[in-house]
Amino acid sequence: MRVFVTGASGWVGSAVVPELVNTGHHVVGLARSEASADALAAARAEVHRGSLEELDSLHEGAAKSDGVIHLAFIHDFDQYEAANQTDRQAIETIGAALEGSGRPLVITSGVATTAEGRPATEHDAAAPEFPRSPATTMTLALAGAGVRSSVVRLPPTTHGRGDNGFIPTIIRIAREKGVSGYIGDGSNVWPAVHRSDAARVFRLALEQAPAGSVWHAVGEEGVPTRTIAEVIGRQLDIPAVSIAPQEAGEHFGWMGVFWAINAPVSSALTRERLGWESTGPGLIEDLEQGHYFERT
Repeated sequence: MRVFVTGASGWVGSAVVPELVNTGHHVVGLARSEASADALAAARAEVHRGSLEELDSLHEGAAKSDGVIHLAFIHDFDQYEAANQTDRQAIETIGAALEGSGRPLVITSGVATTAEGRPATEHDAAAPEFPRSPATTMTLALAGAGVRSSVVRLPPTTHGRGDNGFIPTIIRIAREKGVSGYIGDGSNVWPAVHRSDAARVFRLALEQAPAGSVWHAVGEEGVPTRTIAEVIGRQLDIPAVSIAPQEAGEHFGWMGVFWAINAPVSSALTRERLGWESTGPGLIEDLEQGHYFERT
């Protein structure tokens, strides 16, 4: 299958590309820079020049493909609504190129859902206040326009060597503060997945997912934040301490809102229907390996 991948040189994309190539697919990766183009060529992918803002380039890449995995997103939190608008325009453009063909389009989203008091499932709708929810809604609606569209939801941490997301941010704050903090009693949980496991969900969704479906790339339903903080404390040789909820904003900054999330997530349907299992290390095992704490 000729697969057009946006965000192909990003954190998740750079795992998805070899997953596709090693299973016999021909990958065409969107590249906006020389560095991205070089990384794609090294991964044995064809380079397609362009960006999310260049809609003609997106349309061409999608139109010439047998399927699309859309992973790119402009991570500019100072202009977050504009970034989400760009994302929706990209999905609209890709969807138009695939309309009526029955070809697959797989996009990525997060696990923020309407579930309360239980682990979220693939059947739960995206939370209305979640900024990425409109992108999910419009992608799933493409099923009615002859696109085999699906959404893969990722947990707060998609971990592995080279991660530069939430966990490294928590580690940086712990270094700066001299304590590894958790909020309250630290019983709130974060779902997690290893990057290699997430990549397989995207491939399986591309190959198998029916139109209008949602999947959870979640290897662990929920890891207590206190447990995460304690591992970080041991690795940095600093104490793990409770931070009162009312002091979380001051201690953690913008990260406090995310670190307070309690979001258990099930991937039972994904495992059953796509035949997927997580085989990479869990989050705690990954942290214990020490690479998150290497200075560069």
